[in-house]
Amino acid sequence: MTNRKADISRNTLETQITVAIDLDGRGESTLDTGVPFLEHMIDQIARHGMIDIKIDAKGDLHIDAHHTVEDIGIALGQAFSKAMGDKKGITRYGHAYVPLDEALSRVVIDFSGRPGLEFHAKFTSGSIGALDTQLFYEFFQGFANHANATIHVDNIRGRNSHHIAETIFKAFGRALRMAISVDERMAGIIPSTKGTL
Repeated sequence: MTNRKADISRNTLETQITVAIDLDGRGESTLDTGVPFLEHMIDQIARHGMIDIKIDAKGDLHIDAHHTVEDIGIALGQAFSKAMGDKKGITRYGHAYVPLDEALSRVVIDFSGRPGLEFHAKFTSGSIGALDTQLFYEFFQGFANHANATIHVDNIRGRNSHHIAETIFKAFGRALRMAISVDERMAGIIPSTKGTL
């Protein structure tokens, strides 16, 4: 549990992505994706999760941002899976509520080894800046599938799409921070009655 870092490269005909993370970082991010609002949101994950995240992504943005956003979620999920290793000693579960003015969201995570996403957010606009709000689902789906995590995302209320998105990503960062934290009483123990995750 002393070196929870990972580097991932994902190269397809649509995207070329490198991700580096440190689960025990200082909440710093270095992001070059070509998708400014997504970078703003990933910075929220880093800062509120106290996770260092570095992402360099080149994608087919001349078409749209779909492949880039989805594949960043996939690569980030792969990095988390690699950095956690066998998951011995982690808390496993994490949850957070985060408000921003009129908006309130809740995120609950279980690094169970069983990927699944329940995403319930109705954005009041089709895009934020140039980013299609439908792509937030694709980001979290990619992450859940490749981090092998069950994730529940619920926007409880909100009118402004920027606020809604920001509460979701901040809550995600806070929930991650809780779930990946080391429980000293569980040192060397996998947090499951099955003995595996």
